[in-house]
Amino acid sequence: MTRFKKIIKRSIKYVLYGIPTNNITAQIVYTPPTEKLKGKKIIITGGGKGIGLAMAKRFIAEGAEVLITGRDEKTLIERSEELNCHYLKLDMEDINSFESFILKAETLLNGINCLVNNAGISLHEESYKDITTKGFDLQFNTNFRGGYFLTQKILNLYHKENRTGNILFISSETGETVDNRPYGWTKAAVNSMVQGLAFQEMPKGIRINAIAPGVTCSDMTGYKSNGNLYREKSIIKRAYLADEIAEVATFLVSDASGCISGQILLCNNGNTINARWK
Repeated sequence: MTRFKKIIKRSIKYVLYGIPTNNITAQIVYTPPTEKLKGKKIIITGGGKGIGLAMAKRFIAEGAEVLITGRDEKTLIERSEELNCHYLKLDMEDINSFESFILKAETLLNGINCLVNNAGISLHEESYKDITTKGFDLQFNTNFRGGYFLTQKILNLYHKENRTGNILFISSETGETVDNRPYGWTKAAVNSMVQGLAFQEMPKGIRINAIAPGVTCSDMTGYKSNGNLYREKSIIKRAYLADEIAEVATFLVSDASGCISGQILLCNNGNTINARWK
């Protein structure tokens, strides 16, 4: 369906059913900071913008010491100065750099007890016919391969030092549905990995979970938190705010969620529930 046809179809729905065309906003409730993350030493990959940045702000407000990573050092410097946190440049495709990265992060944080695998990329291909080998590899290397091998290094560190720890992946609701593009496939793989690793590591006191958000305001999705949040395909007809996801992430990396491991927590108001009347 062309963009013009989509606009016409949407306009007809507005006329017939009164679906609002603009000024879709969100009424969000946040819990007040209570230092629930005091003593936490947290790495956030892709922490310079979007959900990663929102988590960094929230974690710091809760008393955590945070280190953000990314490929754009200029952005990392600006954000680290703004938040008063640590930063290290990290390319999730370059797995050979992970060993030295962890050594540097250990020094800066004086220990690591939490890793948030947030870095991700989507090329938004129109269909499977538009997928290239380069684009396929870029998305799998960043979203899945990089996250796995960084987690492997962290787990090796925890085992060597006999530490407990917490690992959180930012997945996507697309991982809970079938897809014809690499982004969705990477997230389905992440969800499987999270459950497999969590089952193996829980006896050692290491919790591993994932958050699977619906479409959230970010540079990657194109939705702006200070703009119109309307999204027709969402069950609540809007995109989510990064701060909403950060609120859930704060609970999952805190000790208050100590009984939760191996879970894929969908933050999409049931948008992917396969109801028979859907």
